[in-house]
Amino acid sequence: MKVGLIINPIAGMGGRVALKGTDGVVEEAIKRGARPVASDLVRLFLRELSHYEEARSIEFLTGPNGLGEDVLREFNFPFEVIQHREISPREILGVKIPDTSSEDTRELAKRMLGKAELIIFAGGDGTARDVHSAVDEKVPILGIPTGVKMYSGVFATSPEDAARVLVEWLRGRAKLVEREVNDIDENAYRHDEVKARLYGRALVPYVETLVQGSKEATPLDEEEELEAIAEALAEEILESDGIYFLGAGSTVKRIKEKLGIEGTLLGVDVVQVKDGEAELLVKDATEKDLLEFADRNPRIVVTVIGGLGFLFGRGNQQFSPEVLRRIPKENIIVVATPSKIEKGTIRVYTGDKEVDEKLRGYIRVRVSPWMERMVRVI
Repeated sequence: MKVGLIINPIAGMGGRVALKGTDGVVEEAIKRGARPVASDLVRLFLRELSHYEEARSIEFLTGPNGLGEDVLREFNFPFEVIQHREISPREILGVKIPDTSSEDTRELAKRMLGKAELIIFAGGDGTARDVHSAVDEKVPILGIPTGVKMYSGVFATSPEDAARVLVEWLRGRAKLVEREVNDIDENAYRHDEVKARLYGRALVPYVETLVQGSKEATPLDEEEELEAIAEALAEEILESDGIYFLGAGSTVKRIKEKLGIEGTLLGVDVVQVKDGEAELLVKDATEKDLLEFADRNPRIVVTVIGGLGFLFGRGNQQFSPEVLRRIPKENIIVVATPSKIEKGTIRVYTGDKEVDEKLRGYIRVRVSPWMERMVRVI
């Protein structure tokens, strides 16, 4: 069975350095200290896949060098390289990356049509759009989540889960379903609003709990409740001096506004509260910024991404394993409307098993000005 594998080698590099994506800003990401992460996450996928007997039936079709070939050479899977063009490396401030673009993703996907029975890609929403634009619904696709933002419903919940979905598909236990391909609506973003825009629908092998949903907006009937939650939580924060890491998203942005600070919508802000006043210390903080304050017993305020159900691992990679390892779980304040936790579970995926295990179990979630719910983290 032939399976396509396409890696976007720069996917996810912007996450920890507070960039909202990586396409077009890779040089800036590297200047801020970013390093490639996509190949490491694909290694997790292939390592998990190699544990299954069914995987022996797979032959991969992949791109040259950093588009898939380099990682596959480390494993025992048979593969064929589609040499659509010569890929040269480029070096930026001592960091070597393949000289590729979104056109390489689209071209490889096109050349896999009629050959691969499934195309697996490693990237974020931009990569999903590129693959979908090339194949539409002519072949199923599945995303290994390696990007900064992954709001589409075509991604497995983790690289390891992508391997499990593939195995279930080989066993005939995964059904093909239509899932949304979304990306940030840039016009809405310029108006300070997180809004996922639908770009199409793709066929995806689906296994419940192993494939994520799509990002959803807050229901209109919860807007008033959300405003009240933000006001109540802001008042409580102002009564407790200390350092706060305020996360991304419109829910936490309301809290920032109630605190009287001009924080970011899609980033993490460092705030100091003293004597009932909030001061913005770092706007749109990077992982490095957060680590500088990690020894001051900071508290984290985050929300759950609606539809995706993620607490950490989607759109807030500044909260890296290194940061979360140094902050007690009881210092994490979670706020969410009831619709975001209606399934009774929320997810974390940092790429570090020890940190993920520390975060799992039950956590308090503020769901109203006066009520909390215990929700299981998986």
